[in-house]
Amino acid sequence: MDSQTRLLLEEKLLELPVVQYAWMKPEDIEFSEKVRYICRTECPRYGTSWSCPPAVGTVEECRSRCEAYDGVFVFTTIAEVNDAANMEETLATRAGHEAVTREIQDIFEMSDKKHKAGSRSPLALSAESCATCRKCAYPDAPCRHPEQMLPCIESYGIVVPKLAEKAGIEFMTGAKVVTWFGIVLFTE
Repeated sequence: MDSQTRLLLEEKLLELPVVQYAWMKPEDIEFSEKVRYICRTECPRYGTSWSCPPAVGTVEECRSRCEAYDGVFVFTTIAEVNDAANMEETLATRAGHEAVTREIQDIFEMSDKKHKAGSRSPLALSAESCATCRKCAYPDAPCRHPEQMLPCIESYGIVVPKLAEKAGIEFMTGAKVVTWFGIVLFTE
């Protein structure tokens, strides 16, 4: 991406409540079957959503999908809560992050369309399993809202702590702070 395009994108992105961000290459992303193992053995959403495994494909398929893009925009938003250990309260802040993720995806989509007719749509991955529908149609029917569905970063087998480290992004933690991660993969 040329510097002028990046500056124009950053101007629009600065209007959003993004706390930290970095520009990376897809080959900088670390993928691991261990992350998928955690999904399979510990997450109650495994096998229940189009945004989670196995519906998103194997880790290798996810890696290939990501590596087909030219660049990665990694970002965080934060939310303040009374008690970060209260999962209900913490998860209630996710909707704001998801809205920001969609706005960022739209900014990249508009930028791509201005510069390249017919370019591949940006791919956004977000912080948790999709929660657009009360009950996902998976596996009995196609996704009802594919334009709204954001796959989970971890569902792709991405090691978020390593991603943050390589991006130079700090986990902002505390008893009253929730850090949400998102990425948007784009073509240049």
